Amino acid sequence: MLKKNGSYEKVVNEKMRGGEGTVTIEHFLNQEEMYNKGRLFARITVAPNSSIGYHVHEGEMETFHIISGTAKISDNGVDIIANVGDTVLTKSMTGHSVECVGEEPLVMVALIVFE
Repeated sequence: MLKKNGSYEKVVNEKMRGGEGTVTIEHFLNQEEMYNKGRLFARITVAPNSSIGYHVHEGEMETFHIISGTAKISDNGVDIIANVGDTVLTKSMTGHSVECVGEEPLVMVALIVFE
C-alpha cells in the first residue's frame, strides 16, 4: 500500500491540550493500520507562537523527531530545547508540553505506541 504525500487525514487543532495557537496533525497511519499497537504516527506542525499544552501519557509512550524548527519542551517539568535532528522520548506515566520557538514552524514526526 502506498499513501501519497498530501493524501493524509489532516486535523487542525486550536489551543491543543490547553496550549496556544494552531497545531496541525497529518496522520500517516491510523490505529487500525498500526494493528492497534499504537494510536499515532503523524507529521505534527506547530505554528510559530503556538504550543501543545502539558499532558501525561498513561499506558503508552510517545517519541518525536524534529524535522525543522526549534522546540521548547517541558520534559516531565524540566525545560529543554530540541533542534533539527533531535529525538525526544516521553515514557508512560511521564508528561511533556511542546512549544514552537522562533520564526519558523516546528515540524516533527511523532509516534505513540501502547505499552
